[in-house]
Amino acid sequence: MTQLEEARKGIITEEMEFISEREGIDAEKLRRNVAKGHTVIFRNVRHDWVKPVAVGKGVRVKVNANIGTSRDIVDVKAEIEKAKVAVKYGADTIMDLSTGGDLDEIRRTIMHAVDVPIGTVPIYQAAEEMLAKGKAIIEMTEEDMWKAVEKHFRDGVDYTTIHVGVTKEVVEKMKRTKRTVGMVSRGGTFLAAWILHWGEENPFYKDYDYLLELAKEYDVVLSLGDGLRPGGLPDAGDELQMAELYTLGRLVRRAREAGVQTMVEGPGHVPIDQIAAQVKLAKVATDNAPFYVLGPIVTDIFPGYDHITAAIGGAIAALNGADFLCYVTPAEHLGLPDVEHVRQGVIAAKIAAHAVNLTRFEADFRKDYLMALARGKLNWARQYELSMDKERFIEIRKERPTKTEACSMCGDLCAIKLINDMLAGERE
Repeated sequence: MTQLEEARKGIITEEMEFISEREGIDAEKLRRNVAKGHTVIFRNVRHDWVKPVAVGKGVRVKVNANIGTSRDIVDVKAEIEKAKVAVKYGADTIMDLSTGGDLDEIRRTIMHAVDVPIGTVPIYQAAEEMLAKGKAIIEMTEEDMWKAVEKHFRDGVDYTTIHVGVTKEVVEKMKRTKRTVGMVSRGGTFLAAWILHWGEENPFYKDYDYLLELAKEYDVVLSLGDGLRPGGLPDAGDELQMAELYTLGRLVRRAREAGVQTMVEGPGHVPIDQIAAQVKLAKVATDNAPFYVLGPIVTDIFPGYDHITAAIGGAIAALNGADFLCYVTPAEHLGLPDVEHVRQGVIAAKIAAHAVNLTRFEADFRKDYLMALARGKLNWARQYELSMDKERFIEIRKERPTKTEACSMCGDLCAIKLINDMLAGERE
């Protein structure tokens, strides 16, 4: 049985117990939220070494980090290092988006390199296998697509992005709808091009019941992809995005009826004043399915700083109900991220998630309370101990001037400590 089915029978699974203890939450409340489909648990039945993670209502906002090779750069060791660095700095899951090299071996190697849940986009592999044969991506057969999905499920991936909302009807709308940026989802683009070429329905939509059967067998969480997410601020909230969203809402309900765990992916690029409304609309349209957002990125004119633009959007999205933040690195829109980009992207996303989590969980707020106490007493050792990025803490502290080199700075700090000690009645 899936986690959803067991929860509906009143069973608190081992995974629920683990998550309850790890997050400091009530196991019975978690079970009820899983039973409703408002929370999902990542843990493929074949991925027995993974530490399960919950996303959705009643649990902390989580962060995902994307890694993966490209056709031009196939360095598996580098991707393993990225995965480990991402987990070190707080990524709750890793998505392997590799498109170059031996994709099966890369995926399996990454899965064994870390103990967090792994997500993938199977259509990427189906497409790359066509290119490897010297064929066009649109020459994929339905069988090619399904083989990729089954292979990923059997390998133990915990959640997969399936662009099931890119339907023939929506693709027809694309012909009549003007967009500034167009379609930016890689997987969504593959399927849209396939539909246009063959004049056939999206196989994942047409045979959705079969997709549910496969997901149920392995208890894979279906992440219903936003193939029509806005790739620029002018496209946010347009007809195409909304049409796909309401399709995904219907598919969420069908998945729940089948006992399959499901979440929904969200935008992309959204003006800051639209984020709250878009998140709340998505929650209504999908009956409170866990909502997984990329960013959202709140401005388009800061390439090189999109980890920051995404963190701003992510914090607002999470505050208004988003459950899962996909990190964005400084290399977004520019190229393949390196290890340092991954570190910066994870930290930015963790800041956004923690800023919201501390308003919901007393334990999270207490960390900030203790840091405030340490700062008030200029207790550098304690500040270091509480810091989320200790390497950066040391790096900055080493750069500070000494007391003799900058007595005015030190004097200011000493004055701060002095007045605080006086107010606390601790002056000697």
